[in-house]
Amino acid sequence: MNSKLFMQAITKVLSGIILVGLLLFLPAGSFSYWNGWLLIGILFIPMIVAGFFMMKKSPELLQKRLNAKEEQSEQKAVVVLSGVMFIVAFIVAGLNFRFRWIVLPNWIVYAAAIVFLLGYILYAEVLRENAYLSRTVEVQENQKVIDTGLYGIVRHPMYMSTFLLFLSMPLVLGSVISFVIMLVYIPIISKRIRNEEQVLENGLEGYSDYKKRVKYKVIPWVW
Repeated sequence: MNSKLFMQAITKVLSGIILVGLLLFLPAGSFSYWNGWLLIGILFIPMIVAGFFMMKKSPELLQKRLNAKEEQSEQKAVVVLSGVMFIVAFIVAGLNFRFRWIVLPNWIVYAAAIVFLLGYILYAEVLRENAYLSRTVEVQENQKVIDTGLYGIVRHPMYMSTFLLFLSMPLVLGSVISFVIMLVYIPIISKRIRNEEQVLENGLEGYSDYKKRVKYKVIPWVW
C-alpha cells in the first residue's frame, strides 16, 4: 500500500468530515441534528470504502480523484462557485433545523437518502468504465474516447450522478430552502460542460464524432 497516498486520502476525508460537521452543526446549534449525521454517514462511509478499493485496485485513479487543482481559469471559477453553493446550502440547512422554518416529513428525507445512494452507485459505475476520469478538465496522455456503457447513453454520466447526489443532499438535510439554493448547480455545471467539451474536442481525437453519435449530455432524452 502506498503510505503517502493513504495519508493523503485519509487527510482529505477527515478534513471533509470536520468541515461538513462545522457547516451543519454550528448553525443548527445542536448535535441532535439527526439529518446532519445521516448525511455524513451516507456521504463518507461509501467514500471511505471506495477509497480503499481504489487504493488496492487502481491507485492511479485514486490519485487523479484527489487532484482537485484546476489549471483553466474558467474551471477555477466553477470550483469557487460550487464551493460557495455548498457552504450556503449547508449553513441554511442547519439554520432551518434550529428555527424550524420548513419541516419536511421523514419519508422525504429517507427517500432522498435512497436517491443519494443510487447516485453513488452510478458514480462508482462511471469510475469503473472510465479509467481516464479526473476531477480536473484535461486531456491525458494516451487518452481514448469512451463510448460504451453509460457513455453510450450520455456524454457526461459523471455529472448525471452528481445531479442525483447534489439535488438529493439538501432533502436528506430536511431543507427545501437548501434544495432551491442547490439548483444553482445546473447553470454552474452547464458552464463546466461547455468548457470541458471544448477542451476535449481540441485535444482528444474522435471526440467530435462521439458528440454526433451520443446526442445527450447529462440526462437521456432531456439534456
